Amino acid sequence: MRAAFRTAISPPFSRLLQPLLSPLHFRFSPRLSSPPSPSPLPRHFSTFPPPDPFLVPPPSPFPMEKQFVEFKLQLEESGGVREKIRGVVVEIEAANRMLSSCLLLVHQSLPLSGVLEKANGHIETIKGLFAQLAEILKDCPGEFYRYHGEWRSETQTVVSMVALLHWLETGALLMHAEAEKKLGLDSSDFCLDVEDYLTGLCFMSNEFPRYVVNRVTAGDYDCPRKVLSFLTDLHTAFRMLNLRNDFLRKKFDGMKYDLRRVEEVYYDVKIRGLASDDSAQGQANATPDQVTES
Repeated sequence: MRAAFRTAISPPFSRLLQPLLSPLHFRFSPRLSSPPSPSPLPRHFSTFPPPDPFLVPPPSPFPMEKQFVEFKLQLEESGGVREKIRGVVVEIEAANRMLSSCLLLVHQSLPLSGVLEKANGHIETIKGLFAQLAEILKDCPGEFYRYHGEWRSETQTVVSMVALLHWLETGALLMHAEAEKKLGLDSSDFCLDVEDYLTGLCFMSNEFPRYVVNRVTAGDYDCPRKVLSFLTDLHTAFRMLNLRNDFLRKKFDGMKYDLRRVEEVYYDVKIRGLASDDSAQGQANATPDQVTES
């Protein structure tokens, strides 16, 4: 019976085990022998090979580096403009020295007409040099005050000498518009700064004490009265300005001492009876209201 039972259940059981024990099935079973199938790639994933690093363009500079690269270009451009300006300013300085040496002759007993004619020739030279500066600044519109400091001192010096020449010719003050016209600074893009004009007038007053002494020595006893009247009016006009405690204020304070020295010369001439009666009377009427404050 056992044999019959073994025979009864053996074929079905062996058939059940046959697929599992078959050598062919074991060898080619996809679960045991073949590699796992790859998972599907996302849409954004590219199957192309990675790019060659030598063909990739370099990354753009950082914002900080980019900013300083722009600064470098701006400074180089500005430096080139300043070099051109300084070349012209050197020539203006040389022309100013020539004009100053010419004006020294007014302190000597020489004909004034010859001195003025020679000085006006130097002024024309300086006017041409200012025209060259204006031509350079045409490439930099609206940047007059950016480079103005390069020729400020030279402008103040030449204004003082031109104003002195104008007073020697006319006995009156050189107005701002007249100074602009004489020096060719009457353009809207290249003009004469007001502070430079005022500082030049203060420099001009420094020449009057020496001029008065030399004229009195030469026998011109009416000169102190003229200079005193002019300087008194100029000092009074300056007092209308609310000047800050800066360079211009210091130069204006120096005008007070120039006025005092001219007054001393005038009163010495008056006490000695060398001044004419008309001169003495005219100054006597003006002095009480225009005395210099200490």
